[in-house]
Amino acid sequence: MDKKTYTIGVLSIIAVVLFIGTLMPVQPAQATTTIKDRDYTLATARGMKGGENLYVIDNRTGQIMVLAIDNRGITPLAADTLTTLSGTR
Repeated sequence: MDKKTYTIGVLSIIAVVLFIGTLMPVQPAQATTTIKDRDYTLATARGMKGGENLYVIDNRTGQIMVLAIDNRGITPLAADTLTTLSGTR
């Protein structure tokens, strides 16, 4: 087996592996993560107008801030207490 045949064989195997890799389904990224610490909770969710929403909650004071994140940047949507936003007082 000469060097040229060996090189063609290796390149053919690499091409087959890359082709099979393009056929495998890819898991899309989804914003469904919650991180809770002692003082803050961060949660992500899909936004109503596309993009993602980031919820930042201060566990000690009950303050919440909602940020919309999309291709244009980060836009604050709401900042208030949890009792005011939920409608209970």
